[in-house]
Amino acid sequence: MKQLRAEEILTIEIGSTITKANAFVREPDGLFHHLAQGFAPTSVIQGDVEIGVKSAIAEIEKSLKKTVESIPVLINSSAAGGLKMTVHGLTYNMTSRAAREASLGAGAIVKMVTAGLLTDNDLDEIKSIHPNLILLAGGVDFGEREIIIKNAEKIASLTLKIPIIYAGNVVVKNHIKKIFESAGREILVAPNVFPEVDVLNVDPLRKLIQDVFARHIIHAPGMEKLSCLTSHPVHPTPGVVLRATEIFSEIMGDSLVIDVGGATTDVHSVTEGSNEFRDKLLDPEPKAKRTVEGDLGVFVNARNVIELDEDSSLSDRINDVKAIPNNECEKEITRRLCKKAVEVGVRRHAGTLGEIFTPSGRRQIIRGKDLTAIKFIIGTGGALTKVEGGEEILKSIRKGPEKYLLPGSDARILLDKNYFFSAFGTLSQIFPEEVKNSFKKIFSGLAV
Repeated sequence: MKQLRAEEILTIEIGSTITKANAFVREPDGLFHHLAQGFAPTSVIQGDVEIGVKSAIAEIEKSLKKTVESIPVLINSSAAGGLKMTVHGLTYNMTSRAAREASLGAGAIVKMVTAGLLTDNDLDEIKSIHPNLILLAGGVDFGEREIIIKNAEKIASLTLKIPIIYAGNVVVKNHIKKIFESAGREILVAPNVFPEVDVLNVDPLRKLIQDVFARHIIHAPGMEKLSCLTSHPVHPTPGVVLRATEIFSEIMGDSLVIDVGGATTDVHSVTEGSNEFRDKLLDPEPKAKRTVEGDLGVFVNARNVIELDEDSSLSDRINDVKAIPNNECEKEITRRLCKKAVEVGVRRHAGTLGEIFTPSGRRQIIRGKDLTAIKFIIGTGGALTKVEGGEEILKSIRKGPEKYLLPGSDARILLDKNYFFSAFGTLSQIFPEEVKNSFKKIFSGLAV
């Protein structure tokens, strides 16, 4: 077969169920042009993800009638089941919550969050979770020290041979390092996630967690064999989608990206909210936010979604739920489940509008993320893009500020039918400017 040209590039997403490959050509005009796409079941359950990767690549080669063996490859993955983390801070509304935001944005699965002094029961739970990473935070800079130090000593006493990240009060940084180094533990240090009251600093921590993820993901069955395909780090899929959302928002406006999968519903937003509500926010929120709803999915977790629906008759149709729906009956129930997953997932992601009573009278307050300034709502993943009706589902959440601070009726709808947000987020690690230009070219005329 004829060899592809050197300026072509391949991206591979190794998902928990489906592996997706995309071929692009980077033209002299600075734009990526899509050439072909291939899909295959992820083969991690067979003990080797390489099987699924090769099958997806074979589809591309069949479509192009060319081999891709000599072109650069970039990979993102969630096939190892995510990076399990526990997060331990000083107060939940400050450092614990900030650390959790950074963790989710990096593609981690937060299994436990504590605030204050760790107890023996907390330590037992950490051991039972057996996380891949522990995040220790706490205190604004030059604030509380003793609880953070005691928590470090307790965590260092555990026999878990895993990395520890410290992202708390800068004053005790060196003390914390010595505690873990003396115990023979790997300790990584990021800037404080909450250096001052009402100041969030999650991006440096998010980057460090992604670096740890890249090391961890190699341990998925067969991942080590992929080193012959790429010389670049393997990035977490949720992290690259969030990065793509940030780039898209930079050039197109505040954005909300929703991915309804078989097991989870991921929601990414990049917005600082509207001027109308900014002064009413009780606690700071990150501009770029990701939430993962592990109980909302249209296949593995279909029963959970059915239980949330007002129509009790849906439970009688559980046998119509398929991973890949083929007939209209199967597609119709997938749409129903997808709509409910979107509604619930976005409400959980969004902030709420409420009131409190103060000595000077009643005051309107905001808790959580304000989505009212969103300009684009983007659906990605199979449930929203491969089954008809995705646009109508996304339009249904354009309700504006009621109880929940949702996007308004003027937010435009996009469907990412080719999984560009995953691919472009991966490409942006090396080609950020080309990705910006390509996003603008591809999506400018597609919104409805």
